[in-house]
Amino acid sequence: MAFLRNLLAAILGTLVALGIVFVMFLIFVSLAGSEEPVRIPDDSVLELSFPYPINEYSGNDPGDPLAGLFDASQGLDEITKAIRLAAGDDRISGISLGGPYLLAGITQTRAIRQALAEFRETGKFVYAYGDFYMQKDYYLSSVADSVFLNPVGTVDFKGLAAEVLYFKEFQEKTGLQMEVVRHGKYKSAVEPFLSDSMSDDNREQLRELLASIWSSIREEISTSRGLSVDELDRIADGLLARTPERAVTTGLVDALIYRGEYDDLLARASGRGEDDPKIVTLQDYIRATKNKRLHTGDSRIAIVYAQGEIFYGEGGPDYIGQVRMQEVFKKVREDEDIKAVVLRINSPGGSALTSEIIWREIMETRKEKPVVVSLSDVAASGGYYMAVAGDRIVTEPTTITGSIGVFATIPNISSLSEKIGINAEQVGTHDMSVDYSFFEPMGDDFREVVREGIEDTYETFLQRVADGRGISVAQADSLAQGRVWSGTDAVRLGLADALGGMPEALDTAAELAGVESYRTLSLPKYKSGLERLMEDLGGAGEAAGQAALTDRLGAEWAGILEQIREQLQRKGVQARLPFILEIR
Repeated sequence: MAFLRNLLAAILGTLVALGIVFVMFLIFVSLAGSEEPVRIPDDSVLELSFPYPINEYSGNDPGDPLAGLFDASQGLDEITKAIRLAAGDDRISGISLGGPYLLAGITQTRAIRQALAEFRETGKFVYAYGDFYMQKDYYLSSVADSVFLNPVGTVDFKGLAAEVLYFKEFQEKTGLQMEVVRHGKYKSAVEPFLSDSMSDDNREQLRELLASIWSSIREEISTSRGLSVDELDRIADGLLARTPERAVTTGLVDALIYRGEYDDLLARASGRGEDDPKIVTLQDYIRATKNKRLHTGDSRIAIVYAQGEIFYGEGGPDYIGQVRMQEVFKKVREDEDIKAVVLRINSPGGSALTSEIIWREIMETRKEKPVVVSLSDVAASGGYYMAVAGDRIVTEPTTITGSIGVFATIPNISSLSEKIGINAEQVGTHDMSVDYSFFEPMGDDFREVVREGIEDTYETFLQRVADGRGISVAQADSLAQGRVWSGTDAVRLGLADALGGMPEALDTAAELAGVESYRTLSLPKYKSGLERLMEDLGGAGEAAGQAALTDRLGAEWAGILEQIREQLQRKGVQARLPFILEIR
């Protein structure tokens, strides 16, 4: 009877699964068939708003109707491409910037800003309107010809700040703690588990990092708004733009108007007189221009995107794994049409082993084709480990980089288990066969084994940096110790070759490859919306659980628990950014 019951259950499960696939196929066909082509009328205004988080590269096909159903995000590559195409599009008269809460890193924001500055050079207008401006929103909008604010809106302009959470007392109260082994004077990724306050070393590097990034931001706002850097510092120090009237008086904003008045202004600027402006959304423009290219030519330059933490495994849109990177670089080496590679890195680091494996793949590729590395918001620890394999490193002034150091954090619940009455007993055949138990304090022998692994990995990391940057190991060590630097400082110290973004990296790659015209190929390719839909049906429960946790605890506490969970998941020696850093 049990056999028949199991057989019937298997048959029923198969039928249900086939039914779901068939329904999803019908939905896919329906969505694909109902999508109308986007028409761009003359005298249009391209409206840039960013309702979703911005990644370096979404890997989405703009024509895939199911692409937006999962992990809603916008690709920085798509955004900057759209702006640059619009610059040469006679149907686009200008660009309107709007919408608060830009969900992007500072360097990603700068990349969009640079594209808008190039757009303005064509003589077309760029206007910005906000009901209010957060500081990052204002940094982006300050590139516009004119910046407008709602008469009852606000401008957040106060300089940069960073916050780091500390968990020592939490560990003592709960009995859940992290055993820490590290190398590096500044390696403060693990500091929150060892202390309840910030060390002088960490405070020093954060202060210098923020000052360097602020200097770059302030200089660009100064140029765009015609205000001195000293005046901008004075405005930030005194919060002198905190009311609408003061925002105008200080020169950060040009006028206070309502949205309807702003729309009238867009209509006149685009040549439509008193008629309503013809607004084209960014998403529609991306769909309409999906087959257009910024670069043309028979030769190719591959742009390989490495974004997210580095874990041992396959890899995907949100994390870097060695399996996918090995496949990508193998494809690059075997494709004769690809003449050079630009590796775009946005990563705080992660698994040292995975970083080494990817480093090796880049070195193998360099034997056949030039590799130029472009650094985005963060290229620290394991992210920088990969970068030093390139022929050239191009970094933005606001990039967080360096952090040449390693550590290991191992969860331990011996205090918790004692409190709740759990006792673990071990039996082994050799002295070290029971190397470690979560339920027992870490022994000196095991700690020494881990420490040796840390030291070996650190020495290897230093050698990679020394070889890649053409300096001695001693020089690499003097710049290491887990210390983080801005992109500006990285160039000054020789950790990078030049300041610039993706356009400059592509120019460098073309020069090294000896090609004048080329088209780009973005890699890796991710799964289609339909494939991801079928995969995510099985993970719906986990997503719902996370949403419920956030709803009950709030985003801040849910985020704290997520940080702890991520620490528990990390295995092996880590080459990772020295802290979870949010710059505000």
